[in-house]
Amino acid sequence: MFQNTHYAILTAMLAPAFFLTATASLLMSANNRLARVVDRLRGLLRELDEGDLDAAQVERMDRLINVQRRRSNLVLRGSQLLYAAISFFVGTSLSVAIDAFLNYRLGSLPTILAVLGVLAMFAASINLSRESAMAVSALNEEMDHAHGRARAKRRGDVE
Repeated sequence: MFQNTHYAILTAMLAPAFFLTATASLLMSANNRLARVVDRLRGLLRELDEGDLDAAQVERMDRLINVQRRRSNLVLRGSQLLYAAISFFVGTSLSVAIDAFLNYRLGSLPTILAVLGVLAMFAASINLSRESAMAVSALNEEMDHAHGRARAKRRGDVE
């Protein structure tokens, strides 16, 4: 009987591992996104510092820099939520073991921790989704600007 209970407890402790794997994958993605945002922001700042820009160009650059700032904040919040989710899932696993050791006196604590982990993952996904939308929007604006300059250059309006 003890052996069956032992395996049931181990199985219950391993269930959060699936969520841990998914959370770790999202966290790696978020860290890569943050690195891209930082690179883009540094490029924009360098372009702003080195370029001989008119007022309209400076305004455009300021707008793009603000978008990158908002993107970095969304990725940061997403990463923080993912770290919280990892903590909740590890806590779930530990609380299952402790609960079994204490003759199931922790009540619904393991379930509550698991739900908090899933909610943190959900909130992180929303933040990262918003950041992705901002990235595409900024990219579209940059493409429109470059396309407009190329068309003007072909017409001879811009050197």
